[in-house]
Amino acid sequence: MSDVFWSAPQSRAVWEALPQPVLEAVGRCDAERLEVERARVAPHLRERITTPVYSVADRFASWERLVRRMEAGRPGGDDYYPISAYGNDLDSRDSLDEVMDALPAAAREGALGKLLAELDARFDAASVPDPEGSLRPWVRPTKDHAQLPDRWSRKPLRTPWDD
Repeated sequence: MSDVFWSAPQSRAVWEALPQPVLEAVGRCDAERLEVERARVAPHLRERITTPVYSVADRFASWERLVRRMEAGRPGGDDYYPISAYGNDLDSRDSLDEVMDALPAAAREGALGKLLAELDARFDAASVPDPEGSLRPWVRPTKDHAQLPDRWSRKPLRTPWDD
């Protein structure tokens, strides 16, 4: 099994300290996500999928990795990161809003909520408004533009994708 928290040390540290009730609530979210992912594959493959690709932990780690890539002076990572991955990471971050709404107050107001708020603040600090939508030809959200969070109208100061 791969390490979901590769290059996401802050998320790893938070995860390792989560109280059992929060971990159980996250587990329920992951179980729901697993069923969604299993429903999208052929019946003979469903039973082989035992953990969701887009687990709550994975979404937090992906968001942290993107933020770390964007921050000035931080190594971007040794892996390939195309511009299309940026849109995927923004979509994944959007889904964290839904996850957080489904979790108990202990998660939203505790370490997970604080981690998400800190990562969001770091994202804002590593990006600038993009009112002209200069990334729109390459970065397309899966949701209606009228309902998009502000992060979709920002562009990185330091581009995280490989040229």
